[in-house]
Amino acid sequence: MLSIGGVGMEVFADFLKGIDDPKSRARTEEVLDWVGKTFPNLVPKIAWNQPLFTDHGTFIIGFSVAKKHLAVAPEGAAVDYFADELRSAGYDLGKKFVRFTWDRPFDYSILKRMIEFNISDKAGYTTFWRKE
Repeated sequence: MLSIGGVGMEVFADFLKGIDDPKSRARTEEVLDWVGKTFPNLVPKIAWNQPLFTDHGTFIIGFSVAKKHLAVAPEGAAVDYFADELRSAGYDLGKKFVRFTWDRPFDYSILKRMIEFNISDKAGYTTFWRKE
């Protein structure tokens, strides 16, 4: 197992141990670690048995693991904002999440922009979720 380097990232250790497939576990750990290092001001936590990151108490991004993909959940507003780009890149979208399949290299560029969008868009929020 890779070392989780971000501050407070040990919160994800038990979640990661529960991922049976070693490749899926390694990719998920890599992504979570990247978010923690790239956005050190975000707070890592487990909620609803899933890893997520918050900023000033508001949801920024969450993740869930499935057999064929890592679901990245930035809320519907971010999915909508990036929908055309995500679809043209071949990603499958849900209402509030994007499926990043295990068989493709992970696109950190789009993840970074989704997180930056949410941090900026939700800067004045005092609630956990957007009112959609």
